[in-house]
Amino acid sequence: MHFDLTDLRLYLHILDTGNITAGAARSHLSLAAASARIRAMEASLGTDFLQRGRRGVTPTPAGKALAQHARGLLQQAESMQQDLAEYAKGVKGQVRLLCNTTAITEYLPELLGDFLREHPNLDIDLQELPSTRITHALRQGAADLGIVSDAVDAQGLQTLPFRDDPLVLIMPPGHPLAAGKPPGFSDTLQHDYVGLAANSALAVYLEEQALHAGMRMQIRIRAEGFDGVIRMVARGAGLAIVPRAAIQRRALDQPLKSFALKEDWAQRKLLLCARSFTGLPGYARALLEALRTE
Repeated sequence: MHFDLTDLRLYLHILDTGNITAGAARSHLSLAAASARIRAMEASLGTDFLQRGRRGVTPTPAGKALAQHARGLLQQAESMQQDLAEYAKGVKGQVRLLCNTTAITEYLPELLGDFLREHPNLDIDLQELPSTRITHALRQGAADLGIVSDAVDAQGLQTLPFRDDPLVLIMPPGHPLAAGKPPGFSDTLQHDYVGLAANSALAVYLEEQALHAGMRMQIRIRAEGFDGVIRMVARGAGLAIVPRAAIQRRALDQPLKSFALKEDWAQRKLLLCARSFTGLPGYARALLEALRTE
């Protein structure tokens, strides 16, 4: 068996993206080179690691076992690199941090900017995912730290409080729902919404709540971030649901009506989580401590 770290990273990138072409791009390899590496890996053990289909690839049972070992080996290699960094000037380590939409846009930019300034030998691989996918990745050893909503099942992970993150309903003052008592979420689903990008973690979460209510959200337009959503709502484009922190951070040129949502799922708290806080390598523990500061 002759696998190197590039092979293992490529294989995990293919699993993460669901196809060889995207995995090759993420690994900075040509498709031909990536395919040759995967074929060589399979030939060395005489078994297939990937099932090829029209919609992409999925791991075989052997491939699932390989993924588990690959993640462990790559984490050990990363830990070794960090342990030796103080002896080798210029060696940089990397922490993989997975977060939901609110954490990335509202709470982390300043925290992470300060951390990176104070730790010049560390990089952060920051990715936005829905909370359920974050907990799955952490259990599989595919990330060091995560920030998730407390609404998800964090069984098997260690957690610490991060921030309160309630959601609020916003609308222009002239909206039909603005004059009465605070509406419930199901009452709003008859009206048009301004939404976040369809693949954002919060957009996925809100669509799930609408489906639980037996309806779908009527999205007129989507924006890439909370700032765009809020500005469109202020101009009369529709309703939106955003974190309270997104409203508090921004000064609007025109009035905006907001209501606290009463549904339990909207009373969110954000949690820091990991498989084991004490088991984190030193550089990841440093980031954890930075994130715990108020």
